[in-house]
Amino acid sequence: MSDRSSRRQAMSLAGGVILTLTTLAGTAQAQSESSTAPFWEALLLETVTQGDIWERLRGNFQWQVDTQEPRVQEWIDYYRRLPGSVTAIAEQARPWLYWVLSELERRDMPAELALLPFIESAYDPAARHPGGATGMWQLMPGTSDALGLRRDWWYDGRLDVIASTKAALDYLQQQADRWYEGDLELALAAYNAGPGTVNQARRKAVARGEPGDYWHLDLPNQTMDYVPKLLALSRLIAKPSRYGIALPSIPDQAVFARVAVDGQFDLAQVADLADVSLARLKALNPGLIRGTTLPEGSPDLLIPRAAKDSVTEALLEQDQVTARWAQYRVRRGDTLSGLASRYSIPVSTLRHQNNLRSNMIRVGQMLRIPVDANVDELASTGNGSPQTVQVRAGDSLSRIAARHDVSTDDLIRWNQLDTEQYLQPGQRLTLYSQ
Repeated sequence: MSDRSSRRQAMSLAGGVILTLTTLAGTAQAQSESSTAPFWEALLLETVTQGDIWERLRGNFQWQVDTQEPRVQEWIDYYRRLPGSVTAIAEQARPWLYWVLSELERRDMPAELALLPFIESAYDPAARHPGGATGMWQLMPGTSDALGLRRDWWYDGRLDVIASTKAALDYLQQQADRWYEGDLELALAAYNAGPGTVNQARRKAVARGEPGDYWHLDLPNQTMDYVPKLLALSRLIAKPSRYGIALPSIPDQAVFARVAVDGQFDLAQVADLADVSLARLKALNPGLIRGTTLPEGSPDLLIPRAAKDSVTEALLEQDQVTARWAQYRVRRGDTLSGLASRYSIPVSTLRHQNNLRSNMIRVGQMLRIPVDANVDELASTGNGSPQTVQVRAGDSLSRIAARHDVSTDDLIRWNQLDTEQYLQPGQRLTLYSQ
């Protein structure tokens, strides 16, 4: 380990989830062929030219000595058999690579880390793993909460590229001194498998009389491949012509600009006023899951760089770009939790937006309710009588829905259910008669 770069940073991020390379390749190829792919994927792939982002990336590699390891060579050979998948994912990185690399440079962290989203998410900010990992960096809910990333009805910081990148890198740096004394390979293994697994493997290696570096550890198969995949990618990008890889030409300049937001704005109306594609605006701001900026404390809005002036001007016209809200008059039998379930809004959001100190509401009281659809839809849906049902052993959402003549989608919406979790016998669900 002594001949490896002295500039390595010690890192550890529990809960990272790697996608298999086969899945990534298929996903990337399908995305590149899709007629509805995001705007940057539709750009033609060109031969790399002098001075683009790849030259800058190569110039900041700190960690190429271990690319000679046999396991790395195996993955180099694998990638060479699928050059189109590397090209497609590289194209998907177009909007984000400049910013991610700039952030790594600012922190003096190895540029190889800019390739980690190749493996984690195929550089898709909206990537979701069935196990719960989400976003370009595939952060788990518990990890993101510990990092202070906001997650609520309006926003998911794991999907926000700016917020999630900073949080992940912050956490990596915070863990540096605790575990790995500057060894990046061990830290990346911990990103994938968790520090407990890696630390236990290190203790066993030392007990066997072997070094405690990454290459001598007995780890889960996925983690054994994790660092070699990343190093193989860095080697291919360092010498693309040697390995038959055609990287898309990506200028060494920012794709987006950041605009501070003071107030809540509807993205569709902002896009219309500023003559910017709504698809572009949403693709650059995947964390804004309701299609609006936040009621308060909103992160900067990311917009196409050329549209900064027009978007800034549009945001000044606050009366024309306010978010959609509806007024609801409380009826007999209503409860705050019931209304929250009916309109798929957290109780905490309803309380905050209506300045309520408790969950108590009274008949005739007017409540301000944020809506995704139009006000008429809010007024006409879910107005039946609430009913509480108890989950039986062997029940499923579809079985409960059929028994009560409602749809499974409504059951999920009314109860804010996570479809990846199992129902538990005795669990209570709220439904509304039609």
